[in-house]
Amino acid sequence: MIKKSSQAQAHKDLIRRYLLWFFKTTKESFERIERKTTQLMVDEYVLKCIKTAAHKARVRGRGEYDVLVKEFETYISTKQADEKKLKYLNGNEKSLHPQYVFLRNRLEAIESAIRHFLGEKELRSIRALYEKEFTDRILHARDHQ
Repeated sequence: MIKKSSQAQAHKDLIRRYLLWFFKTTKESFERIERKTTQLMVDEYVLKCIKTAAHKARVRGRGEYDVLVKEFETYISTKQADEKKLKYLNGNEKSLHPQYVFLRNRLEAIESAIRHFLGEKELRSIRALYEKEFTDRILHARDHQ
């Protein structure tokens, strides 16, 4: 016969694994949209630096440099259009897309459930595991060019 405390721990382990999976999958979906906003902030800063650097240095083949800058600007514009399509209803920045709002609210509810069932410390632990996993993916990705 299984002891009651063993059953309780097994039950808690199942809840933890489910909440970990639910957090991971929801956060991934939400971040597919949200990361475009944060990437655009970085892209615009980098673009400004690239343009400033070109003026400070005497770049040989300035025309070619300007083409590369223009390509980066096009890349940014495409990302902005994608962000608006995913985050805003009909591209209107005044109305958030229902799917975006749902994912944001679901993520908040899952974090609340983690706090409720496992505690604040476990929520911090799960967030740290998620960050480590995605950082490792980035650092270990291989470019096959």
